[in-house]
Amino acid sequence: MLFVKKFGGTSVGTTERIQAVAERVEKTVRKGHACAVVVSAMGHTTDELVRLAEALSSQPSRREMDALLATGEQVTTALLAMALHERGIVAESFTGWQAGIKTEATHGAARIEAIETEALRALLDRGGVPVIAGFQGIAGMAITTLGRGGSDTTAVAVAAALSADYCEIYTDVTGVYTADPRRVRSARKLSHLLYDEMLELANLGSQVLHPRAVETAKRHGIKLVVRSSFDEAEGTVVGDMSMEGARVVTGVACEKEVARIALVGMPKSGKQLADVFGALANEHVNVDVIVQSIVRQGEVDVSFTVAESELTHALAICSSLATKTRHQSIVQERGLSKISIVGAGMISNPGVAAQMFEALERAGVDVLMVSTSEIKVSCVIAQDYLDAAVRAVHDSFHLGEGDAHGYS
Repeated sequence: MLFVKKFGGTSVGTTERIQAVAERVEKTVRKGHACAVVVSAMGHTTDELVRLAEALSSQPSRREMDALLATGEQVTTALLAMALHERGIVAESFTGWQAGIKTEATHGAARIEAIETEALRALLDRGGVPVIAGFQGIAGMAITTLGRGGSDTTAVAVAAALSADYCEIYTDVTGVYTADPRRVRSARKLSHLLYDEMLELANLGSQVLHPRAVETAKRHGIKLVVRSSFDEAEGTVVGDMSMEGARVVTGVACEKEVARIALVGMPKSGKQLADVFGALANEHVNVDVIVQSIVRQGEVDVSFTVAESELTHALAICSSLATKTRHQSIVQERGLSKISIVGAGMISNPGVAAQMFEALERAGVDVLMVSTSEIKVSCVIAQDYLDAAVRAVHDSFHLGEGDAHGYS
């Protein structure tokens, strides 16, 4: 079989950790499997590079930032290739452009458009291991980076281009849990997840996989495995399993720093809504929960949430639209969080939202806004109550030890 293995920053944070990664790759190769490896920069290297740039410029060129940040992964690829050589494994390091990763020309958040696999396949055909720099590619003659979670996306895209049997994402946790184990002691590791469930969990605050990586895996039918680089425990498989045996609720996700913006007294018109959310989208502000309420004839209040880090930017955009949207005032609220439940079984099981609301009510948590889809329910709540809310909802759906077995 052909495996693509991705190792994150904590997994390659020291030379000792790189040796452990080399040992794991060697075991796979000695069993007769082909293997390609994608790596992140060591530990906090990327943060250190950002600090260097900020010491020299208040607004560094995005092009030069990409050229700078891409060096972090290149260090790891060379060191891991050396470690594999010492074990008698043929290995070669590849930058993004050497691996044929072509992207759009958007510095800092480029998307992969194609991967020319000739060089990677040639090495694999010789029994060698390509060690590929994650998080980067090339557009024309310029180095580009893929943004947050870029190495995950690189690994899945490489797996799709090479028609790999598995894409294994190695991290510092043993898999995907029913809730953040730091918040809920009884959280249990899931054995399996559907692509859509993992995508919702990733979008709703789970830090295990990046949404773009899950989207790519789903599109190409790549089976993902999330597992720890620190032990041999079985991980969580993400794929397109049968719906039979699916839990009603698979997991609880949360996002801590959320802010709410309300445009008060806006004329009731689809054009005004298009103006507001079109302008926010053009400025790359991610809007989440949206609620419109009619307060008087011909007027509405429109509320929506954004990440707290984007609040100032979003408020400036809304203020600049005052003559177009004709809202009477803008109200903002900080100190909020979002708690969500996800599960493919919700589609055919009514009453899930009511059960969630009841659990929150028993815990004394007020629900400020609600958003739903076929497989998730999200509630915006006060940040101070987040931990209590997560525990209450997790317990209400019996997701603790001995309960959350995923799929049969």
